[in-house]
Amino acid sequence: MSTPAALHAPEGAVAARARGLTKAYGSGETAVIALDSVDVDIARGRFTAVMGPSGSGKSTLMHCLAGLDTVSAGQVWLGGTEITGLRERELTRLRRDRVGFMFQSFNLIPTLTAAENITLPMDIAGRKPDERWLRQVIDTLGLRDRLTHRPAQLSGGQQQRVACARALASRPELIFADEPTGNLDSRAGLEVLGFLRGAVDDLGQTVVMVTHDPGAAAHSDLVLFLGDGRIVDGMERPTAEAVLDRMKQFDVVRDRLGDDGTALED
Repeated sequence: MSTPAALHAPEGAVAARARGLTKAYGSGETAVIALDSVDVDIARGRFTAVMGPSGSGKSTLMHCLAGLDTVSAGQVWLGGTEITGLRERELTRLRRDRVGFMFQSFNLIPTLTAAENITLPMDIAGRKPDERWLRQVIDTLGLRDRLTHRPAQLSGGQQQRVACARALASRPELIFADEPTGNLDSRAGLEVLGFLRGAVDDLGQTVVMVTHDPGAAAHSDLVLFLGDGRIVDGMERPTAEAVLDRMKQFDVVRDRLGDDGTALED
């Protein structure tokens, strides 16, 4: 299948880029190819969702783009910096200064207040936050009256908002969100998706979100579909119904294949 045109962006408008990105676990006959020569551009100032069946490589793609995992072959750039050639210390500094992370688990420190959790990465780095930007993030996420509360005093949705504020606080070039609504009820999940959408529209951020939920993906500008370690499609201006229909095609293909991946006879 040809690469969708939506996967490429002008060089100056790219927040992250991969060329020939390959990730293998193990070696020899037992090697598992998680990513198979992936080419992709993540456009700056947009909300990109990554979807695919279990084992398709979507979380691996995010981890490699974020510099959380090494690659077996290929190149990855964050902005104009190639990260595949960086030493671990340089990579750690780059992630700290230029990337924000949101995960399914909130990873908040229980003994710290919401305000202290939000600024923790910058405190560790010895950096002072931009107070104007920080106020804007806190107000956008509706956390002004929760700053002195500890995580145990917050609802799940409020905890995830704190995690979102922490990801935004340093004004990173790119925010990666791995199933950020996975542990939330539907109402809280919609709130967080609204905040991520607002981070792009109102704050000019760039967001990449891995999700299995068509409704969550519908909040994005572009959905990338992965199958067997490759990007097989891209959908601009997605709706939940269109995403669900596309995901169903993976099930149809799987039903037509045997355990060894060869087509079954009718």
